[in-house]
Amino acid sequence: MEPQRGPQGQARGAWIARVVLWAIALPVLAFVATVPLAAGPQLVFSAVVFIAALFLRRNGSRLAVLAMMGLSLAMSTRYMWWRLTETMGWSSFVDLTLGLGLVLAEVYAYLILVLGYFQVSWPLNRKPLPLPADQSQWPTVDVFIPTYNEPLSVVRTTVLAATVLDWPADRLNIHVLDDGRREEFREFCEQVGVHYITRTNNNHAKAGNINAALKKTSGEFVAIFDCDHIPARSFLQVSMGWFLRDPELAVVQTPHYFFSPDPFERNLGTFGKVPNEGKLFYGLLQDGNDVWDATFFCGSCAVIRREPLEQIGGVAVETVTEDAHTALRLHRNGYHSAYIPIPQAAGLATESLSAHVGQRIRWARGMAQIFRVDNPVFARGLRLVQRICYTNAMLHFFYGLPRIIFLTAPLAFLFFGAHVIHASALMIMAYALPHIAQSMVTNLRVQGRHRHLLWNEVYETTLAWYILRPTLMAVINPKLGKFNVTAKGGLVERAYFDAQIAKPYLALLALNLAGVAAGAIRLLIADGAGEVQTIWLNLGWTVYNMIILGATIATSSEQRQIRRAHRVPLQVPATLYLADGQALACTTKDFSTGGMAVCLAEPRPVQPGEPVEIELVLAGLRRRLPAEVRQDREALGISLEFRPMTLEQERWLVATTFARADLWVTLWDRHEPDTFRRSVVEVLQASTRGFQRLAAHVWNSSRQGYRSGRRAEDPA
Repeated sequence: MEPQRGPQGQARGAWIARVVLWAIALPVLAFVATVPLAAGPQLVFSAVVFIAALFLRRNGSRLAVLAMMGLSLAMSTRYMWWRLTETMGWSSFVDLTLGLGLVLAEVYAYLILVLGYFQVSWPLNRKPLPLPADQSQWPTVDVFIPTYNEPLSVVRTTVLAATVLDWPADRLNIHVLDDGRREEFREFCEQVGVHYITRTNNNHAKAGNINAALKKTSGEFVAIFDCDHIPARSFLQVSMGWFLRDPELAVVQTPHYFFSPDPFERNLGTFGKVPNEGKLFYGLLQDGNDVWDATFFCGSCAVIRREPLEQIGGVAVETVTEDAHTALRLHRNGYHSAYIPIPQAAGLATESLSAHVGQRIRWARGMAQIFRVDNPVFARGLRLVQRICYTNAMLHFFYGLPRIIFLTAPLAFLFFGAHVIHASALMIMAYALPHIAQSMVTNLRVQGRHRHLLWNEVYETTLAWYILRPTLMAVINPKLGKFNVTAKGGLVERAYFDAQIAKPYLALLALNLAGVAAGAIRLLIADGAGEVQTIWLNLGWTVYNMIILGATIATSSEQRQIRRAHRVPLQVPATLYLADGQALACTTKDFSTGGMAVCLAEPRPVQPGEPVEIELVLAGLRRRLPAEVRQDREALGISLEFRPMTLEQERWLVATTFARADLWVTLWDRHEPDTFRRSVVEVLQASTRGFQRLAAHVWNSSRQGYRSGRRAEDPA
């Protein structure tokens, strides 16, 4: 079980440290988890462990992080042992049934916690390797840009960026793989000087499109970009070095970065403030996978060696997550993978929550399909650590049912008096709170820059209902379902509340509100302090669920998105040329495909509508681009709109902006480490916003209904 590659000393040292720590930790963990304690001693023990974790959190070493994980596992294992051995009720069928459902959900959450800690125990943080000085030793690369129904306005920037990749022209071929078979795409490819490939059918969607292109090309390597993922000029130079070091390396993956807000970020106003849903995977999990030689191919922003890809029969077509399935098959055949955590491309996020949900449904269905048809637990050729990483990734998408159970579990007592946990409220607090608090403080340390605390609850609650059925059905019949293309580049013309997508959350909210009412009635007729404590415990749990549901409902309130071209921050020197020939030194503020904002070095009024030229610099070369002034906002800068450009001018714009080697790196890791207070405040604000928007929607709907009724009564 020797970790592959990476800096040899780091990998070997990490491996020895893990072996020693696990050899010591497992027997100690078993002892600590099984010693029974009454409520008082348990709380004292938990407090000591928590204080130790707070001290360790201040230590920046990786060993301190491993120690925190060990303490968290000790408290969580202790809780699970107590739950399984002392809290199961057998006297009532209702108690047993509902209690068994809750404990199974907790076992699932515990398993994900354990596997997750293992997966990220020692992130590799791989650095790029330099290429040979002699470019004749650089391999040939085919760039594939698959497209189906996306507009040319989305695809053309990606294609133009690919044409300025820093790679020898005689060793680079760019191919647009058009499954939409559109004449305007063919004409554009001819104009820009890239290859156009199509086929007579759309069998197996994106996977089939790539496999068809493999038969028509011959490069030693294949770089794949989704058609909205714009590569930086340095992409190949950053990603190709490891291939020359390791002849068994089959795939190098880089992060997916999105320069437009996803529905959570736009609807909740958290863009640039809270890490988005995918940041945990690309910022931490893939880096953790890398030390175990278990990096996943993610379908875009990656390079694959042709020979091993052809050896396994091309991109996998049996599931709708062809990328992860392809990586699994490469690993089963003994090939290696690598992850370089440096964003070298950027794309568009989904525009609406419904589109986002549809994308995640496909991911969940595909991972469940792989779990069913090519289960990593039993698949030949994988090492134990690879099995663990793949299993954790696939099990993650089965959170739908456990999440719904957690959102409804306290209602069993509030409605029916059912005891899903057969223990006093004091004992539950003594064992459950340390388990929760210890995992929180550990994840604050481990995930703080990549996933803010409590936001995982919001993300999973939003998707839980929608992925529940597809994952279960995929396990029963993996052939069900089809590949759906995620729409990109659309607009949200007006703000609206998506009541259709919010239905499950509204139903759960209504149930929890009814539970609070039922709990209030139970308080009035409660008999004894023990019952009162149990009621308050379940009411507290229910209120917490309502807070999470409020934030989830806020994501259903779609906010306007009327920019066809999203602005990207960029501060570089430029020169603004006025119509009379004056040259004004300036600095760019942001840009898009449609325009740019600049700040003059010395303020000077310019008139809206005035034709100008903006000069941008690249590698010592200077070229001007035509524009006109839209606004002169003095201290805020001058807003420019680009005028029609030639193809070469457009290529220059892309080369000096979207394709900059340093751009996405500077925007990638800008979030501050999380704190408990910050996360609580953020989620409470989001929840309050959700309830306000729901109230506004109900009020507006009732007024519209009233007006419609009045018009029906008085047709005149």
